[in-house]
Amino acid sequence: MSVFCDMRTLPAGRSSGGSRWSGVAFASLALAPALVLIGGCASLMSSAASGMAENLSAAMLNQTDPETVRDGAPSYMLLLDSFLEGSPDDPALLSAAANLYASYGSVFADDPARAARLTERGREYGAKALCLAYRESCNWPAMTFAQFEASLEGLSSRHAEPVYSYSVASLAWIRSHSDDWNALAELPKMEALLDRYLEIGGSEMRGNVYTYLGILATLRPPALGGEPEKGKGYFERAIELTDGRDLSAKVEYARGYARLLYERELHDRLLNEVIAADPHEPGLTLTNVLAQRDAARLLEDADDYF
Repeated sequence: MSVFCDMRTLPAGRSSGGSRWSGVAFASLALAPALVLIGGCASLMSSAASGMAENLSAAMLNQTDPETVRDGAPSYMLLLDSFLEGSPDDPALLSAAANLYASYGSVFADDPARAARLTERGREYGAKALCLAYRESCNWPAMTFAQFEASLEGLSSRHAEPVYSYSVASLAWIRSHSDDWNALAELPKMEALLDRYLEIGGSEMRGNVYTYLGILATLRPPALGGEPEKGKGYFERAIELTDGRDLSAKVEYARGYARLLYERELHDRLLNEVIAADPHEPGLTLTNVLAQRDAARLLEDADDYF
């Protein structure tokens, strides 16, 4: 169903192997920072509650059963909504809510209508957080691309957190509205915003951002404006920055670059490395388990694809 798959103009009879914007990518990009922010938001309460929230966040990120997280995450979403009822203009709370709604809507919401609702809410939270932190962004919806690009110069390191949350929430929203060309028209802006994040953000999420830039660069074949070699560089940089511990980068490398250029040997090598790896990694276990599931599915239909 994904328009992103259709944009790659696959030969007749060959499937794309699933949405090019997989749940694995969104889990890695959004879920971890969302849970970390929730832990930080608990400082609004007692120190004991803060410690409990941080422990719960770590437990979710290190969970080997994604279904447990799927069933439990809505409670966190309602908790954030309740915090925002009392502090509706708190950028940290808004950013946390944006990340969690975006990731849950993309990773765990099987119903397209529900995914659209959840990611819409996430994007609204992200836009408000960034608007509070950087007033120029309040006018982005009405700007041309040139005006938008020029406005990015005013962003600095103090805007990094809301920039990241807004970017991820917007990409999740675009993915869930992939039949809307107005939504797809936002993709160049999001790529430019992620590029800017690499200039102003810290080191913690750089691997994730490079993975997403790789996905964006390989959405289309070269004949339609895609930049697969640029995407390859992004994927390899993401793997380097995480020392190969974030298995989702290899899955997206195989899905985005190797499948696009029909490089079966690279495709199978990357995915077999993912399946053979130990998924247990502090802060990455959940996304690694999801990556291994995705890798198995991609290998299963590789004969049909290639």
